[in-house]
Amino acid sequence: MISRTKATIRGIVQGIGFRPYIYNLAREKNLCGYILNTSQGVEIEVEGAAAQIDSFFNAVENNPPPLAHIASIEKTTLPPARYREFNIKESVVQSGRNTLIAPDVCVCDACLREMWDPSNRRYRYPFINCTNCGPRYTIIEDVPYDRPFTSMKSFQMCEQCLQEYHDPANRRFHAQPNACPVCGPQVMLFDARRNLISSGDPILHAIELLKKGYILAVKGLGGFHLAVNPENTHAVLQLRERKNREEKPLAIMAASLGRIKTFAHVTPLAEALLTSPQRPIALLPAKTPSGISPAVAPKNKFIGVMLPYTPLHALLLENDLPGLIMTSGNLSEEPIVIENEQAFERLGSIADYFLLHNRDIYLRSDDSVVRITDRKKRIVRRSRGYVPQPIFLHKPYPPILACGAELKNTICLTKGRHAFLSQHVGDLKNLESFNFMKLTVSHLKRILDITPEIIAYDLHPNYLSTQFALEQPCNQKIGVQHHHAHIASCMAEYGIEDPVIGLAFDGTGYGTDGKIWGGEILLVDGVRFERLAHFSYTPMPGGDAAIREPWRMAMSCLFCVFGESCLDLKLPLLQQIETNRLGIILEMIRKGINCPETSSLGRLFDAVSAILGICTRSSYEGQAAIMLEMALNEAADDTPYQYSWEKKEDTYLISPSPIISAVVNDYLAGEAPAKISYRFHQTLIHLFRDLCAQLRQDTGLDRIVLSGGVFQNETLLTGLQQTLEKDGFSVFSQEAVPTNDGGIALGQAMVANAALSAN
Repeated sequence: MISRTKATIRGIVQGIGFRPYIYNLAREKNLCGYILNTSQGVEIEVEGAAAQIDSFFNAVENNPPPLAHIASIEKTTLPPARYREFNIKESVVQSGRNTLIAPDVCVCDACLREMWDPSNRRYRYPFINCTNCGPRYTIIEDVPYDRPFTSMKSFQMCEQCLQEYHDPANRRFHAQPNACPVCGPQVMLFDARRNLISSGDPILHAIELLKKGYILAVKGLGGFHLAVNPENTHAVLQLRERKNREEKPLAIMAASLGRIKTFAHVTPLAEALLTSPQRPIALLPAKTPSGISPAVAPKNKFIGVMLPYTPLHALLLENDLPGLIMTSGNLSEEPIVIENEQAFERLGSIADYFLLHNRDIYLRSDDSVVRITDRKKRIVRRSRGYVPQPIFLHKPYPPILACGAELKNTICLTKGRHAFLSQHVGDLKNLESFNFMKLTVSHLKRILDITPEIIAYDLHPNYLSTQFALEQPCNQKIGVQHHHAHIASCMAEYGIEDPVIGLAFDGTGYGTDGKIWGGEILLVDGVRFERLAHFSYTPMPGGDAAIREPWRMAMSCLFCVFGESCLDLKLPLLQQIETNRLGIILEMIRKGINCPETSSLGRLFDAVSAILGICTRSSYEGQAAIMLEMALNEAADDTPYQYSWEKKEDTYLISPSPIISAVVNDYLAGEAPAKISYRFHQTLIHLFRDLCAQLRQDTGLDRIVLSGGVFQNETLLTGLQQTLEKDGFSVFSQEAVPTNDGGIALGQAMVANAALSAN
């Protein structure tokens, strides 16, 4: 009996070799029919023996191409149409798009083998790709994912490339970025004055310049990198000086795992991450000593490493370079540069030379960053390689636009069971970043065909993301408290709908009382949250200036504990800071001048770090807290310091004073900062364990959700999660979505959906 089945397959099924896979599978099963791309996904008809059709769809569901993700298959049985062969038809554009776009992925091994083969026509071609690898999201302008809707539209394929492109048996069948040295993009080398440097091989010339210590701006997949030799301390320091990046760690790209293992400890899980198609930056324990300059990651036990993910990167690392520092090509706090002309304008004062190419980047995408904590992969920055693959939701959502926070901004669009969390936008501190955010919103709305019915935003009235949300022509707008969104983002990742106790710890978040929150324990139940406990408020002298200068928070905490006698304490920061400045800060605290109050745990970390003389001034976000953790000695005494809380009305107030007092007394008694740091961390773990036990008695809840930037602290996250689990709690912490503000937008979308459901 001849049967015929029509199917619509939705998911990541375009631009990843799905059509040739179906074509060859149908021929293998002796089936006739067709496949075509649509704005919904792919449409398939297969006709033949019923058993073969069943076998065909079983293979599609259980053994799809490596980069495919099948979200749904809708099948209909039809009368036989007497097809004579199986064909791949032209794409069809429809109204209402449900296509999922594949992320950019690394160059595959098959393409690399061809690139290194002198007999191959693509020998040493830096844009080699096939249907299994290469650029996707960064070059797409619209869907369906066909060449006319990508930045490859200006490159007309030569006869040989066209033959590959139209051959279903070829690895490059309908590979939209398909090209070769004859017809495709080209690399060019310029100096900082925009003079083209004549060279038989611009890449080999660039390698020689890197060996000599020059700084190169290199155009990559999602934007420019600034590259230098990581063994050349002078070059690294020069890059830091020119980029105004004093101490923030820099990432290294190395040619192989073997090279990476010479300067970083690589576990099997880390190896799997590094070699995955996403090719993220992995934060790994650094080996010391090594040939890598200490200026790469000063005062840090970890180092960011990655493998090449484009053929151009592989070519740059082909010789005896130990690796390359590859840091984002941008000025401080600006988005990564993506255009050639813009690179000369923005990076001309940093780079000595520019390695450019003439394939446009439509949408910038920074490198993704991951780390391994408690033997789990944790995404720190979700961008290239992961976006725009959605977060799959446990139930359908209406079309929602969530505009995120100010720092580490991302935006989120929802559609059905998909939450599309954007690539890393960055800190909305300037017009360039704000414009990038608006571009990201419009781009994702277009390619995903989403018209938001609801817009969610942070309560902070001065955030540019909030102002953008309030200006949009949408009738339903929902403000979501920052820490509520943190907890909701983790709940969305795990599909949790029941009430939870949420520990939301970070540096800054606008509270419902107009104060700065950040050390919050909340009861979260969908659209509702209740503040169960928080740190007592502490003055934050100078507002944001206290974030850049942690010694201000130290003085605030010291004054709260010791009063006027705090200036008599024999602490290092009192010698490091000018006496008149100390006096001014104390006067501000006494009179309450420009001293917003904060309950932030992040600011408590800052204060302890500065009190111990570890970090009194921060050159990048979170530096004081990071350095405090880096300084700790795990072999030290783990006896917690005294801690206390009191209940006022329905809220537990945690006093930082006993902890600050104990830290100071330990230091004055001659204890090493490394030991004090460890006891401080252990104190927090014991404090929150005991408080959660109390809250379990009060609420009957035993589900704990951990979220917020403070949980990027490995010692705190691992110690607290394990301790709470031993006490019988079910504990959830983020893995697929950043625990920092990069995950806020997902939480905002979840709360907005809950608000809609509650009405």
